[in-house]
Amino acid sequence: MLVLAGLKPGEVFYDLGAGDGRAVMMAAKDFGARAVGIELREDLVKKALGSVYEQGLQSRVTIVNGDMFKVDLISADVVFLYLTTSANEKIKPKLEAELKHGVRVVSHDYEIVGWKPFKVDNFCENPKLGYPSHTIYLYKKV
Repeated sequence: MLVLAGLKPGEVFYDLGAGDGRAVMMAAKDFGARAVGIELREDLVKKALGSVYEQGLQSRVTIVNGDMFKVDLISADVVFLYLTTSANEKIKPKLEAELKHGVRVVSHDYEIVGWKPFKVDNFCENPKLGYPSHTIYLYKKV
């Protein structure tokens, strides 16, 4: 998903609903991005922060215990969503209002209804078994 998004060193990556922080840590460690994870659940924030410190990524990764609807996204270059279609529908007005031209939005498994994807990639985690299968949607703010 980060390859599909074309994430580059120095860009700012936001994960809305960051969970345990895997995506933000990968963005910082493997792609050289500045990464921000927003997570509502305090237990997942603590887990993510522990992993960030274990990997020595605290200078490039920020984990925010908060509501994704209240976070300013103006500095984002790439936004990652692993939300449901209905949650994507709720966050869509915020993305439309705050994201600057050219920002890439990557959604894992759930499309953003009403937006036309720039690219769609399907992949299978275990080709021998044929599952689990995933769809990654890449959108660009115009």
